[in-house]
Amino acid sequence: MRWNQSLKGMGIAACAAAVLGLASGAEAKTVQVSLTAKEVPTVIDNKGTTQLSWTFNGTVPGPVVRVTEGDTVEFTLTNEKSNKNSHSIDFHAARVNVLDEFAPIKPGETKKFSFPATKPGVFYYHCGASNMAQHIARGMFGVIIVDPKKFSKDYPKPDREYVLIQSELYSNVDDVDLIMSGKWSNVVFNGTVLKYDPVHDPNATKTLVAKPGELVRVFFVNAGPHEFSAFHPIAGIWERAYPSGNPANVMWGMQTLVVGPGDAATLDLISPVPGGNAIVTHSLKAALTGAIAVIVFSDEADESMGRGDNILVR
Repeated sequence: MRWNQSLKGMGIAACAAAVLGLASGAEAKTVQVSLTAKEVPTVIDNKGTTQLSWTFNGTVPGPVVRVTEGDTVEFTLTNEKSNKNSHSIDFHAARVNVLDEFAPIKPGETKKFSFPATKPGVFYYHCGASNMAQHIARGMFGVIIVDPKKFSKDYPKPDREYVLIQSELYSNVDDVDLIMSGKWSNVVFNGTVLKYDPVHDPNATKTLVAKPGELVRVFFVNAGPHEFSAFHPIAGIWERAYPSGNPANVMWGMQTLVVGPGDAATLDLISPVPGGNAIVTHSLKAALTGAIAVIVFSDEADESMGRGDNILVR
């Protein structure tokens, strides 16, 4: 996504800044972003179990969209002709007309609109077609990061970045009543049960990584559709937390940040020692069904992780 859509039409200097996660003082630009609604099976656990998901671009979560404060997003949504349902987009970073830009389109249709990214932060995007809770429960969500124009003392340049999106899985995604009652089977990060947690699931093959002393920035979205998150790094402390990801909202030394469904936050983490932190929602009935992500701090940490296209680990 960042190579093919988010960077399209940008100059060399702006491309380099975006790939490196830099917030430069460059002039505002127009960023072309295209998403396609696809109704396809996706993997929901480390054993390879699948469910028929409704997605953006065939993945849960959808692609990371990344722009800089002041940029204009020119957006195109395509609903594949083979789909059975209408779909839409709701960008929490946009201020538009809900009855126009966010209106659903039928299979085979395309919608285009633009909006200026006026506020820096980490924002949720999702399908808003009816039943909205069902579309979210089936996987139609992602994150748009709006970087500030420059780093500051209160919002320093990170060494690594990761995206974590909390959501709920349901045993029968065709059952709207089940979803509306909030009777989920699992709460997960990035669409998969214990995706980054080999401690609790021997089938997990991935963790997040960094080196001791590095500043790790987590862009967190709570996709819901229903549960709050008590976002906490076990054996760590959030160095800084920024509700909605806005650098002006800096909070210091937080043990846990409550993030409601449909909300987001940016959080900074530093480990002074080798070892691991387990990032969880401290609502333990949710964490122990799947919302745990282990970050391993080691001097041998893979240099490519948490950088460039590896901020949302697939």
